Amino acid sequence: MAEDEPLLADELCEQLGALWPQLHIAARVGDGVAALQAIETHAPDIALLDIRMPRLTGLEVAQNIAGRCHAVFISAYDQHALAAFEAGGIDYVLKPLSTPRLATMVRRLKARLGEAAPDCQLAWQQLAATGALMPRQHLQWINASRGSAVQLLTVDEILCFRADSRYTLVLTADAESVIRKPIKELAEELDPTMFWQVHRSCIVNVHAIARVVRDDRGGMLLRLKEHRESLPVAAPYHYLFRSM
Repeated sequence: MAEDEPLLADELCEQLGALWPQLHIAARVGDGVAALQAIETHAPDIALLDIRMPRLTGLEVAQNIAGRCHAVFISAYDQHALAAFEAGGIDYVLKPLSTPRLATMVRRLKARLGEAAPDCQLAWQQLAATGALMPRQHLQWINASRGSAVQLLTVDEILCFRADSRYTLVLTADAESVIRKPIKELAEELDPTMFWQVHRSCIVNVHAIARVVRDDRGGMLLRLKEHRESLPVAAPYHYLFRSM
């Protein structure tokens, strides 16, 4: 299950447990990249995907796993977009959750589990017509405060973002600035191929990483190319560096 709202994820797990006691939820994650990793690890029959997630949307995840498992979207879209899901044989769960709708989804999934996952191309075409698949515009620059001055920084200059109380620190090669935007919001707006979240309080520019250092206890630190700063990598994000 991939859902970035913990309370909604809790509610969904509770209701699904009541409607389908035999269902085993192998993993719960909060962003699209983690969803792809969980699908690779667990090879589930069903993937429940929030459409609007940080890093990759549910639609982008589904396109990467096409034919490998049945995709169910957690959606707040209007009826025009939902009609596209119906046309493609794709199930969905509407926000806020409805027990009768969940029961219908469970009934459909039980009937389909022995079948191949549907071809999603028709749904993608119809969703594109609704504007639901419009490419997201990632942040290209930010205004950051340094003392009494406000600077315009392009994202290429930024080594990492770190949460700090009510603010977010922006680290560049020669200075540290401040913005008021929270880390969670930044994760949704930055290009996920360029910026990786490595801790709940830190997002790093991949191009700024010099090396990955592992210790005897399984911990992991990132060394940056243009700064002495070392960034800890939280355990849920270790998979990002397995190939390094």
